[in-house]
Amino acid sequence: MAAAAAARCLLLRASPPTDPGKAPSSVHASSAPLPLRAAASPSSARRLRPMPLRCSSPPSGGPAEPGLAVLLEVEGVLADVYRFGYRQAFNVAFQNLGLDCANWTEPIYADLVRKSSGDEERMLVLFFDRIGWPTSLPTSEKGSFTKSVLREKLKALEKLSASDDLPLRPGVEKFIDDALSEGVPLAILATYGRNGEKISRSIVEKLGPERTSKINIVGKEEVERSLYGQLVLGEGVASSLDEQLTKEVQKAASAEKQRIAEEVASLLKLSIDINTASKSSEKIIATLRAGAEYVGCDVQNCILVAGSQPSVIAAERIGMPCIVVRSR
Repeated sequence: MAAAAAARCLLLRASPPTDPGKAPSSVHASSAPLPLRAAASPSSARRLRPMPLRCSSPPSGGPAEPGLAVLLEVEGVLADVYRFGYRQAFNVAFQNLGLDCANWTEPIYADLVRKSSGDEERMLVLFFDRIGWPTSLPTSEKGSFTKSVLREKLKALEKLSASDDLPLRPGVEKFIDDALSEGVPLAILATYGRNGEKISRSIVEKLGPERTSKINIVGKEEVERSLYGQLVLGEGVASSLDEQLTKEVQKAASAEKQRIAEEVASLLKLSIDINTASKSSEKIIATLRAGAEYVGCDVQNCILVAGSQPSVIAAERIGMPCIVVRSR
């Protein structure tokens, strides 16, 4: 399968040089291109140190080499929600609120995203500062007005995600079919999308029941049932687990949350609430670790196909190799 072969090559390039005194392992890689156009994040590529894997057969009687698994995000990967979802949902919200003067074309939307770093409330403020706020709106109610637009936008996006107007990315279905035919375990991460699990699951359903029945769909409930979720998130720790081990894992997770929050703040060059960033990062890391559990692989042997910056950072923190699919 092209995706698995490309993933193996990605990991092999990060492996240490072969000992000159030993015969090199044979590597067989397909030359077919990936169905999804992917590019490794420059920042994470410099620091990522995935576990080296070999493609050679194990010696007779020896343990088998660990297999590879693929974890897929929903927003930005299964569907280009940023291009075909958000802008259209905002325009529907404007219409529903009677704001005939507001219509976001692709250039306008792209400009607002760049200037606001993707903060949707800030996008609305920038836009209405430019064209003028509704004349009947008191200055003191601008905040409540923008929140009402965001609520309408979310309702519109929920309907849009279930319709044919928000398609799957070209090549996604073939990518998944190839993985399944090669026996590569797959998990789709539906729990931490920006707009909630309901929208993510609507997009996943576009794959059809035959495919989804063969894939691990990891949502909030699945994360809480995972071993990592039970230990770190405190969702019903198993009584048979050693209490001291539980405490040590929780302490390590707390330190990890702090480091992630500080790194996010540094990368974005913003002053942010550390506790808020920690909660967001904790949720992503818990989902990644749960995904690895459900596909039966160590995190170092799972390859995340990501469509968002926070996911790349979280994957890097736990040593999970990551490929970034660019949005328009």
